[in-house]
Amino acid sequence: MSIHNMTGKRVLVTGAGTGIGRGIALAFAREGAAVAVHYSHSSSGADDTVREIVAAGGRAAAFQADFAQVAPLQSMACAAMDFLGGLDVLVNSAGITMNRVISQTTVEQFDTLYAVNVRAPYFLTQALIPELEKSRGVIINISSIHAYEGYTDHSVYAGTRGAIVAFTRQLAIELAPRGVRVTGIAPGSVQVENKVKMGGADADWEGQGRGIPAGFVAVPQDIGAVAVFLASPGGRYIVGQTLVVDGGTTSWMPFGEQFKAPTSSQFGKGYVPGI
Repeated sequence: MSIHNMTGKRVLVTGAGTGIGRGIALAFAREGAAVAVHYSHSSSGADDTVREIVAAGGRAAAFQADFAQVAPLQSMACAAMDFLGGLDVLVNSAGITMNRVISQTTVEQFDTLYAVNVRAPYFLTQALIPELEKSRGVIINISSIHAYEGYTDHSVYAGTRGAIVAFTRQLAIELAPRGVRVTGIAPGSVQVENKVKMGGADADWEGQGRGIPAGFVAVPQDIGAVAVFLASPGGRYIVGQTLVVDGGTTSWMPFGEQFKAPTSSQFGKGYVPGI
């Protein structure tokens, strides 16, 4: 039996229809957890995640909530608890990104990213603390290396990721006396659907990997493995910390003039107003 066995555990993963959230949901399911799979808009990815878990003999269901508003996420929390019968692990993974120079960023774009990336996990966590106190559970907040390093045209997104690191640290101190452990993960480059679409069939993932000390670009399963560890007894002494899981990206000094050039890819299409 795996030392990270999650049999009998009840897990809610937000943003689990695609990308890192999906990888985390599948990782918990493989270790025996029942998983509530949240999605914001299209159900297709979440339904695929649920089908994969159920086909492997696991237990899962999909739950929708638009994180741009608070009321839907609170309703989703209730529905997910009805399905799970309680909660042992909350993974705040849902998030959206956008790159835009500060001079062109609108109030609506700013508010959208902070609503989804900061306000939503804050109030979802608030709603679920009573359940997590009952189980002496774990909260895992997903941030990004953008919280620690600057990158061209990411002022809004980086601010939301930095807020999650601070939120994780502060919440851990507040909830530790109540039996709830809070940690976080700051992933580096990961091959998620949006990046794959933007890169197209000719994307040079091998080439990108050569620019990372580990020698490769991560896949969502890599982040899922870390999330399971943090939720397991093996991670019991990790409190308030956000683990940087980036293949060494933030450990090197990239001296050069790349920061002077605008980014060539446009993130945020389809879910950020005006992009």
